[in-house]
Formats: sequence, C-alpha cells, structure tokens
Amino acid sequence: MLRRVFLSIALLAAVPLPALAQAIAGQPAPSFTLTDLDGRKVALTDLRGKYVVLEWTNPSCPFVEKHYGSGNMQSLQKRFTAEGVHWIVINSTAASHSEYLKPAEQKSWLQKQGAAASIAALDADGTVGRAYGAKTTPHMYVIDPKGLLVYAGAIDDKRSANPADVKTANNYVVQAFAELRAGRPVSAPSTQAYGCTIKYGS
Repeated sequence: MLRRVFLSIALLAAVPLPALAQAIAGQPAPSFTLTDLDGRKVALTDLRGKYVVLEWTNPSCPFVEKHYGSGNMQSLQKRFTAEGVHWIVINSTAASHSEYLKPAEQKSWLQKQGAAASIAALDADGTVGRAYGAKTTPHMYVIDPKGLLVYAGAIDDKRSANPADVKTANNYVVQAFAELRAGRPVSAPSTQAYGCTIKYGS
C-alpha cells in the first residue's frame, strides 16, 4: 500500500498536466451535460436552484481509497444529499487508460463502497474535467443555487493518503456549507487540490 502511495505521489510530480481551463470561484460554474451510469442525460442547468457538489474520482487512486475506505466520502454524500444537495461523482479517466472503468464497473464499485451520491457519471473524453480545471482525484467543487461556483479545491487540509488523517482534518466542503448556511461568504473559496493526477486522454 505504501509503495502504491509513494508511486502515485511520484507520478503526480513527474507527469505534466494537460492544458486545462480554470473554473473560478465567484464566477458562473461551467455548464455541462453528462450521461450517468444508467444512461440518463444530466445537465447542470436542470439543477439550478439547488446546491451542487462535484466530486472527481478514480477508484484506483490511493487518495480516493483514503476517503472511501474510511467511510468519509460516503458520510459526506449521505449528509449533504439528505439536506437537498445534489452530489455528482465524475470519473474523467480516459477510455484508453488502464484505470478506465466501464459504466457498469464504476457503478458496481460505488455500490460496494456504499456511496450515496445523487448522480455518478463518466467523462471519458475529459470535456467536463477540463472545463473545470479538475487536476486530481479527489477534486471538489461546490456550486450555489444561482449557478455560481463558490468553492474549488481539496476535500480537506490533510494532504496524505492515510485514512487516519480524516479524523483530524479540516474538511473544506463542510466548512463551505457551514458558512453558506450561516449566510456568510466562503472564507476559503479556492484551495490547492491534492491526490492522483486525472488520467486525461490526449
């Protein structure tokens, strides 16, 4: 496990990232339409009036394993979807990459994890990931009911793949919602995401 973590960190530092756009907190969230794992079309515009969380994932990534293996990600999904938030899990791994999962495989993995996202979808051509500037798994975004991006970045401030760190981390998604619910602006609207590099195609 530790060997995989160190290898992922080395790859993260060594592999150049593709040219990405940069979704900016305080600006309108880039519009998109995805096909979910059951073949249904999902458009961001259809969710206007609701809070939306975007979570970039890759089951092969140790940093994703950290948050799912500890139950942290599922707990967040259940908590916020119960409050009416639409939580969308997106996998932008290219179909040509060895870590690519077919829709049924991604769905099976999420079910085994006990995930509770509202929607899960593949973005194999990387269109949505590039539009948001998603660089790592996980990479988190919060969109408000007006369609504005209010948070973009890391899930928390513990930049490790150790599940034990979840307990002492400051979770930026939780912090953002606490401030929003209190009628305050998000104090940290943008942070540097950490994790495995998203495996975009060329």
